[in-house]
Amino acid sequence: MRMVDLIQKKKTNRELTKAEINWIIKGYTERVIPDYQMSAFLMTVVFNGMTKAERLALTEAMIASGETIDLSSIEGIKVDKHSTGGVGDKTSLILGPLVASVGVPVAKMSGRGLGYTGGTIDKLESITNMKLELDMAQFIDQVNEIKLAIIGQSMDLAPADKYLYALRDVTATVDSVPLIASSIMSKKLAAGADAIVLDVKFGSGAFMKTLADARELAQAMVEIGRDAGRKVVAFLTDMNQPLGLAIGNALEVKEAIETLKGKGPEDLEALILQLATHMVVLAKKEMTTEEAFNLLKQQLKSGKAYEKFKEFIARQGGDLSQIEHPELLPTARNVIPVTAIESGYIKEIDALLIGIAAMNLGAGRKMKEDNIDMAVGITLHKKVGDQIIKGESLAYIHVNQQDYDEAMSLIIQAYKIQSTKIKAPTLIYEIIT
Repeated sequence: MRMVDLIQKKKTNRELTKAEINWIIKGYTERVIPDYQMSAFLMTVVFNGMTKAERLALTEAMIASGETIDLSSIEGIKVDKHSTGGVGDKTSLILGPLVASVGVPVAKMSGRGLGYTGGTIDKLESITNMKLELDMAQFIDQVNEIKLAIIGQSMDLAPADKYLYALRDVTATVDSVPLIASSIMSKKLAAGADAIVLDVKFGSGAFMKTLADARELAQAMVEIGRDAGRKVVAFLTDMNQPLGLAIGNALEVKEAIETLKGKGPEDLEALILQLATHMVVLAKKEMTTEEAFNLLKQQLKSGKAYEKFKEFIARQGGDLSQIEHPELLPTARNVIPVTAIESGYIKEIDALLIGIAAMNLGAGRKMKEDNIDMAVGITLHKKVGDQIIKGESLAYIHVNQQDYDEAMSLIIQAYKIQSTKIKAPTLIYEIIT
């Protein structure tokens, strides 16, 4: 085969075979195919898309480029969850222990964040001594014993995706549904779970800006998972305002603890219960969504989910006193209120601006090598639909540095206030099975 011929074939919108896609991915992973040819190929995909068969072949080729995780020695149906990311998205911190508390095994590999706030691993690292690297035997043993383990994602999972994403990032080829779907699903399928629940977010604070784009991506990922023999359900959820109230690593851990005690923000708990419900049903722990929802609601109310979180933290070496007394978690030196300049009702909170403000405070990374300040971030005092009085706090800035004027300005810009009442926005728009 010649790469130039395959570029021409895709340019003229003819379907590539599985063998041809395997050859492309193997050649690029082994650095035989040069960046300039792969860039040309990626651009043809952006313009012409991919068929279902091509998407599956691309995903499987990327899985085959590295190691796969065998979770067959873990008892029961293993479930995983993936979110496409957003501002204040701390769902994995809560979902893992909640689902594990009813006996469903959760063997999760998570990543770090770039932009906005940290990833799940960053957030867990705000807990002193938390160990997030386990060998595979320890990982599997822990899931069998307590039903939950969360570790950093192995660099050996789908290495082709790492190489491709780095190239896509500098060639304006990130925004392609087939490429996004195969990127996400290659890592999820390589991680070995039997069933996957996807939280595909859309809006100002998400990668997919519109409901239509999010639906297209969700459908593509569900189809890839189904064709690969896995059970997959996708949620389309709103990210036009931050999820919950806390944005920032230790702040989000504190909010996760409150939610696990049944005292979390209404929108966060509502989303968690729906995602967890489908994870439990996919694992065949309960046969109906109603039974699963009621069981999980009780786990939050009774404190059993919180106890499972403590068990998980202790098992991975974390300082349990910080979970029992969250005020011991990293805390910023200064908490500065951001006040409303007019009265009315909150019409909009631009999640992107809130995320950028938190990143500028040090809660996220502008570059991969940046360090995160675990203590800093933003807590919202008002959400869309709430009434506000001039001079009342919209949000609070948690900061260690002296310069927070830009963050304050971004938060004020993010809040749009109108004189008439407005309904709280819909959180979950659709479930795709």
